[in-house]
Amino acid sequence: MPSVDIVDLNNAKVGSIELADAVFGAEINEALLYEAVRQHTAAQRSGTAATKTRHEVSGSGKKLWKQKGTGRARVGSIRSPLWRHGGTVHGPQPRSYEYKLPRKMVLGALRSALSAKLRDGELRVVKAFELADHKTKNIAGVLGRLQAKRTVLLVESGENVHLTRASRNLPGVKLVPTRDVNVYDLLKYQEVLLTETAAKKLSEALAQ
Repeated sequence: MPSVDIVDLNNAKVGSIELADAVFGAEINEALLYEAVRQHTAAQRSGTAATKTRHEVSGSGKKLWKQKGTGRARVGSIRSPLWRHGGTVHGPQPRSYEYKLPRKMVLGALRSALSAKLRDGELRVVKAFELADHKTKNIAGVLGRLQAKRTVLLVESGENVHLTRASRNLPGVKLVPTRDVNVYDLLKYQEVLLTETAAKKLSEALAQ
């Protein structure tokens, strides 16, 4: 099992924790990571692209000339897709690009992402984010003392009102509960800071 130091908010070592080898020491599967990121970004797409069909474009529906006898090709409406400013055939319509991955793929991708972060030295465990109040300067000072990188993902096991309010105004900092940890955020942010209880919860939940 990989052993990780636990630090307090002053970046002083206060202990260590044994993390589940199946979660934080798993083999890194890049194909799974790719699929997880692809699924996440697909779900974020707005899907609002749209074109007008012949029934939606403006223009009269009157037949332009009689069917026979003119020598011209027959035509029924200026809204025909064959005409300039006519409707579009088989154009994009509003839709959802979201889809789901099998549960085993999701869990495998999370294990790979956490293992990669730990391997690269971009994952640390903090005893607890105990802040006196919800002022942004407090969490900014904590991150400064921890020598955190430019973008940081904070993972908390439960509700922490002070941390939520203090961190939401900091650019490059995101707070998520353990249940919302995803591969996209783990790879996007340069460093991951877990609380001790969050690390234990992830070890238990993903080791199954």
